[in-house]
Amino acid sequence: METTGHATGVREADEPEGGTDDGPQSSQPTLLTSPHHASSCLVYPASFAGVRAGWARVRQISARSGQAAGRACEDRCGFRCRGGPMDSTSEAWLDLDLTDPAAFVDNDPHAYWRAVRARAPVHWRPGVGRRPGFWVVARHADVRTAYADNGSLISSRGTVLDVLLRGEDSAGGRMLAVTDRPRHPALRRVLGRAFSSRVLDEVARAVRARTDRLVAAVAHGAEFDFAAEVADRIPMNTICDLLSIPNGDRLALLRWNKAALSSDGPQVDPYGAVEARNEIVRYLTELARARRARPGDDVISAIATAEVQGRRLPLEDVALNCYSLVLGGDESSRVSAICAVKALAEHPGQWRALRDGEVGLDTAVEEVLRWATPAMHFARTAVRDVVIGGRQVRAGDVVTLWNTSANDDEAVFDEPRRFNLGRTPNRHLSLGHGAHFCLGAFLGRAELRALLGALRESVAEVELRGEPTPIHSTFLRGYSTLPASFTPRRSPQPTGAADSAV
Repeated sequence: METTGHATGVREADEPEGGTDDGPQSSQPTLLTSPHHASSCLVYPASFAGVRAGWARVRQISARSGQAAGRACEDRCGFRCRGGPMDSTSEAWLDLDLTDPAAFVDNDPHAYWRAVRARAPVHWRPGVGRRPGFWVVARHADVRTAYADNGSLISSRGTVLDVLLRGEDSAGGRMLAVTDRPRHPALRRVLGRAFSSRVLDEVARAVRARTDRLVAAVAHGAEFDFAAEVADRIPMNTICDLLSIPNGDRLALLRWNKAALSSDGPQVDPYGAVEARNEIVRYLTELARARRARPGDDVISAIATAEVQGRRLPLEDVALNCYSLVLGGDESSRVSAICAVKALAEHPGQWRALRDGEVGLDTAVEEVLRWATPAMHFARTAVRDVVIGGRQVRAGDVVTLWNTSANDDEAVFDEPRRFNLGRTPNRHLSLGHGAHFCLGAFLGRAELRALLGALRESVAEVELRGEPTPIHSTFLRGYSTLPASFTPRRSPQPTGAADSAV
């Protein structure tokens, strides 16, 4: 999706034509006040004032308790789930709390989603307290169809469940990922033009060179943390190269971004996450101010000086869209890289096939993206009644689209729990689909291709040396540490410092 990528060739064919609406403008300071959430979840103080009229009916359902809520759920989806007492005939497995950051740390996600696809592929979860309920969509065909239906299902109220359960995303209409037509196509074209072929080619070359150095530096047979020594350093430096972030600021940006999105433990500090997001946006706002005054040959300057529907973006909007690139460009690529190495170590036959050139890098990249699926879900809001998977979704309802389930769907993928680097076709939805297809697909793929190529070139054997640390998040799934060792394929050449920026 747009928030999970950097910036790349824009798939204009997937987009609706733009109109003339300039969208909301704001002169207020950009402060992100939502508790822990991820990606495009920038929620301002107004978000807590209450949900607008479209939520009134949903909240009436959410306020019910006991048997009444159970009946509400049964009326919508045909299953009794979290709203009422469980009994011997209920589907107890539906009781897993999808809003708990530890849900898929403590439970097997693949077994869970396999059961959901088979027994309740589209079902309603009633609200708890003042939080609204939401729909769960699990099958590939239904998720893909929903992504494409940007007329019935909109993004501007928020695209992550945690945000939508608290209120609307007040970056809506300002940041690309949470913008709808007619403004979305115009804003996307501006961001797309900022990434010319020349810029992308230069960054891709830098990605390959940096990745080669980083992998060669750790291919010495001793234990190291792949996350800290390699995965942390590739995507953040890539996006910082695009934005021309000074080297001295990159470590701070990486630290803030990690704190903004997830936790290494079950105790999430929501206020720390808020402060981290605020620091990023403050920093980017000041950069945008400086680049607008004295433009350079960089992406921030291009966005800061461009016009969207005849007007320059407010500085806060420039910062928000750059922040979106940082969020998606760093975290999703980092998680995918860590997952790739873990999977290669756990599937030695696939590692040998990659190392010996029996599978191509491009098909291997697509399988890593499917296997990792770092963004577990994205969300939409129905603006009119619509049928999804045979279920009637009502205007105002929150709809969650579970990529992690769609990418495991047996109806689409043969033996989906088999890691197969030669899998083709590979119709995964890790990069989204439709108008909000990932703007950063090119660079996200380039980073993984560079990593797999460097491993093939420099490493003979990949071994895990301990348990990785799982990420606790309602949005991301993956690991923040990965103890490993790389046996060198040949005597490594002197490489100097692996990377001086991050």
